[in-house]
Amino acid sequence: MDSPVDNANAIVRRHRLSTRLWHWLNALLLYTLFTSGLGIFNAHPRLYWGQYGANFDHAWLELDRFPGWLTLPGHYSLALSRHWHLAAAPVFAFALLFYMLWSLTNRHIARDLAFRRDELAPRHVWQDIRNHARLRFPTGEAALHYNVLQKASYIGVIFVALPLIILTGLTMSPGMNAASPWLVDLFGGRQSARSIHFLTAFALVAFFLVHILMVLLAGPVNELRSMITGRYRLPKPRSRAVP
Repeated sequence: MDSPVDNANAIVRRHRLSTRLWHWLNALLLYTLFTSGLGIFNAHPRLYWGQYGANFDHAWLELDRFPGWLTLPGHYSLALSRHWHLAAAPVFAFALLFYMLWSLTNRHIARDLAFRRDELAPRHVWQDIRNHARLRFPTGEAALHYNVLQKASYIGVIFVALPLIILTGLTMSPGMNAASPWLVDLFGGRQSARSIHFLTAFALVAFFLVHILMVLLAGPVNELRSMITGRYRLPKPRSRAVP
């Protein structure tokens, strides 16, 4: 067997085909949903808590309309924005459900995302935070495994944020209100669901921006290749200073 030093900088398989397909499909769908969602929001750029919300009700957030370069379509059209949003939403929801079930079946979650007991030790978590703050990315075979911050982020996105944005979206649908009135009660009213939907969408955008930043800092060519072809070059170990 080769030593870890011999294996450093080798080309290895990093991401399964199912992960790569879901990643790029998700990127396209989230872009469509976010930009069309902003177009829908422009019809009434105010947010409320509770069941009702209208011009004379108290809004906890009031914004100007988002510019056309941020919306789908690029001009104000509530009908077209709804068309794009409702076309992408069911594909997004079923793709997430399929990915969750597939990840459970092939043990991707148990193998790659489940926390180990030693990872949750405060000392270990603090060390990961320090490494991220110093931009000290893992090298060698350690780069093939998610650290505790990555695991927490991906679990939070896949199992909390994405299901939450789907359920709040369903809560805003009059048709679903008739079929599943418990959703309205769960989120405290349609306007509360709309507010949570809006906040979750921007939380996902924040995650996306941090994700892109980390990809650029870690080496965009290597990172993109691993998500397109699955092939990843192990980073070289850091050189140690001679005492």
